[in-house]
Amino acid sequence: MSSAKIKAVIPAAGLGTRFLPATKAMPKEMLPVVDKPAIQYVVEEAVSAGINDILIILGRNKNNISNHFDSVPELEHNLAGKGDHDRLQRVQASTDLADIHFTRQGEPKGLGHAVLRARSHVGDATFAVMLGDDLIDERDELLTTMLEQNARTGLTVIALMEVDPDHIHMYGAAAVEPTDTPDVVRVTGLVEKPKKEDAPSNYAVIGRYVLTPGVFDILERTEPGKGGEIQLTDALQELAVGDGVLGVVFRGRRYDTGDRLDYIKAIVQLAAAREDLGPDLRPWLKDFAADL
Repeated sequence: MSSAKIKAVIPAAGLGTRFLPATKAMPKEMLPVVDKPAIQYVVEEAVSAGINDILIILGRNKNNISNHFDSVPELEHNLAGKGDHDRLQRVQASTDLADIHFTRQGEPKGLGHAVLRARSHVGDATFAVMLGDDLIDERDELLTTMLEQNARTGLTVIALMEVDPDHIHMYGAAAVEPTDTPDVVRVTGLVEKPKKEDAPSNYAVIGRYVLTPGVFDILERTEPGKGGEIQLTDALQELAVGDGVLGVVFRGRRYDTGDRLDYIKAIVQLAAAREDLGPDLRPWLKDFAADL
């Protein structure tokens, strides 16, 4: 299946409690990373991989997200009247990125429940799930590799990243076996946020998935798990021992904008790499660090 026929689902219904009070009225996915909201980077990643049909799962107080991807005629008219074509182009870019749809999760019952809400839009087809606060640097390849592995095998594919074993309790952890392809592994089991001593490996599941439609039937009967939520990890565990799941090991740059410290690091790293900001920012950072 070509990526043009695959739809992307971006769950964005979380409460963002780690960023309170900033997220009291603003979705965490709309927090700016340099000069774009975090979720726009995720949509741009999907488009770069050839996906143009995107469903965003919203929760309460998340209307800012749909507004961001809508046109704003008054603002565009004002910018055009001032001759500010550069900003006008950037404003219009978010509107013209893709065919973006929205649905509500209702109650925040977990990632698995959010994915299940996409069933009527996705139908009986393979689809990508991309977490709205998990950014992959555009200079590094991940989603396209995952789509290629799915097209080759027909299996569900998840993204994995090696993490410090002391941090594995923050992620889903995968038990893996090697394949003949470098950085592609067979996932034999998954555990949601295990203790360090109980983790099957230090391979952590990160926020990119290419899921086969059979996951919906599994999620329909999945009972609430860790945290009283319907966990996607539990459904993936059933797929792993059944049809099979592949893991693509990512060794590039990833930014967790759902964590306060990583969010700050993401802004600094991405700004330092930009041609319009980097030349002034990088020397300042060196001077700032030297004075600490």
